[in-house]
Amino acid sequence: MIRESARRINHGLAFYGTLAFVAGFFGARMFATLNPSVVVERSGVHFHHFWYGIAMVEVAGWFGIAMNDERLDRYFAILFGLGTGFIGDEVGLLLTFGDYSFRLALMFFVAAVAFIILATLVTRFHAQLEKDVLRVGARQQLSHWGLFLVGFSTIFFAFGLTTPGLAVAGLGVILFLVGFEVRRRSSSLRTLAS
Repeated sequence: MIRESARRINHGLAFYGTLAFVAGFFGARMFATLNPSVVVERSGVHFHHFWYGIAMVEVAGWFGIAMNDERLDRYFAILFGLGTGFIGDEVGLLLTFGDYSFRLALMFFVAAVAFIILATLVTRFHAQLEKDVLRVGARQQLSHWGLFLVGFSTIFFAFGLTTPGLAVAGLGVILFLVGFEVRRRSSSLRTLAS
């Protein structure tokens, strides 16, 4: 007899991933629109930001599988969503090998899909989202924002803007470490008090 898996679907992780996807997609689109001539090219190879997105998706996926740690799942969801946003922004390039002519239609399509997913999650799983997203402590949220900023900083590196990239990555590392360290210390203190 085959039994169904008892594993619970975590809608909060889907929310985090989708929100990071939307932010990554539109952040990359806005950056590329405002800075169309800024590119990273080495030895005649143009490094598009979908490569950074693929790396993020791979890292998040691998660690999500290998570590299987519920405490880290939100971080993996954020990294995965951000990476898919960077990949999604360059779907036109990937599908047409360089023709960006239908970008506006693609942006509306992605915005509509993202809105539908987020609206469905919020209306259908409001209680679960409140528990998984809103009731997360401020320290953990701080480390989530830190991870997002570190991942998002790669868009600056993708366009050859090292100084802003380092500034955003540095801020992200600081936020992540402060949030993670404060959380670790409070956990240690609670353990000692028990």
